[in-house]
Amino acid sequence: MARLSAGVLLYRRTGGSVEVLLAHPGGPFWAKRDEGAWSIPKGEYDDGTDPAAAALREFREETGHDPPAGEWISLGSARQKGGKIVVAWAVEGDLDVTAASSNRFTMEWPPRSGRTQEFPEIDRWGWFDLPAARAKILPGQAEFLDRLAEELSSSPRS
Repeated sequence: MARLSAGVLLYRRTGGSVEVLLAHPGGPFWAKRDEGAWSIPKGEYDDGTDPAAAALREFREETGHDPPAGEWISLGSARQKGGKIVVAWAVEGDLDVTAASSNRFTMEWPPRSGRTQEFPEIDRWGWFDLPAARAKILPGQAEFLDRLAEELSSSPRS
């Protein structure tokens, strides 16, 4: 069975364009990767768990903040390269990336050294307009950007 993940794509409107909040994964594997490495704030959940509740939980864990109150726009699901199925929602709001803080994880590093180190799950966040976000985001999540753009172009501005 495929692993399941749920997340929230936060977006804001600035100067006539749309920007989205993306998260860069922490840890040594991702340290030198940039383009094609960023993600929406998301995390895994078990089958039988409410995906929207998991998305809310993961946003809190990865940013240290609740997503803003507002209408959640369903962006559907996408299958990533490794087979993980990600379900996402978009919500309009803002987040000061300098005030965001992620939970942490521990792993053996360097490999086979017997030493463990602690790393942030997310080492940085960034706001990107949609073309820049397309270059930054994991390829398997790019369709969420397209779906958001389509949704925003077909609905009146609030």
